[in-house]
Amino acid sequence: MKSSTIMAHTSSERSAFLFTLQALIGLSVLSDFAYGYRLHDSSSDNSLHHGHHKSHHHKSRLKTFYPSGHSEGSLPTCASNAVCNKLDTYGAPWVEKQCHCPGKKGCSTSTHNRDGHTIVDRTRQYKICEPVKKLKRCKYFRDVTWTYISNPDNSTTQIMHCRCPKNSVAYLIKRRAYETATGMGFQYSFACSPQTTLRCQRKEPCRLFSVRNNSVRPSVDEVNMSTLCQCPHKRKCPKHHLEAGAIPGKAYSEDSIRTYSGY
Repeated sequence: MKSSTIMAHTSSERSAFLFTLQALIGLSVLSDFAYGYRLHDSSSDNSLHHGHHKSHHHKSRLKTFYPSGHSEGSLPTCASNAVCNKLDTYGAPWVEKQCHCPGKKGCSTSTHNRDGHTIVDRTRQYKICEPVKKLKRCKYFRDVTWTYISNPDNSTTQIMHCRCPKNSVAYLIKRRAYETATGMGFQYSFACSPQTTLRCQRKEPCRLFSVRNNSVRPSVDEVNMSTLCQCPHKRKCPKHHLEAGAIPGKAYSEDSIRTYSGY
């Protein structure tokens, strides 16, 4: 089994490196590596299934994607601490359903991150079947917060191991390839890093964006953000790539990705 460890010496360097990696290979934090999701518009999925833990956003329509098929019946059963739903809150919220919880337990699609089943990283919420309070707190740079496995048949699994401390972000530290009788698979490991406290220098970008246009699901944007430094007092860094202060950068046409720099 081959592996490579990714190292950087500062939070800013890690953020820039992860951003570049995601922009080049279109990982979108590895949310849909290797295949597209089918879309199902749902007006009743903004709560745990079976009527539990309803969200205050129940009247909104939440775009919902499935790996295959159009219903819960097409999903595999979740492994222990596996991510069952990935909810993106960058713009209008949308969800990627990954697996269904064992038994009669439902997987939350609430946009609230305090539903007891949510781990937040930037603008994404990772939902698990088990209570998140059962996961220990990660130690910076040392513990693997989650692993993401892309199998040769294009099926994927994301397993949570611990929760990053408050005001931290996950970054890629290791990529491992493995071979099976049906082809090559990959496992990605992520660790936690504190958000940078460095002050931005003059004409230095404070945030980077990578925006991916997915032909399979053109109705939503897949956007990754990396904060590089903190703006001086009374100045604000753009939180969206279409806000004032965000300038278009390099485009990667083969991956349908355009980058933006926020100042």
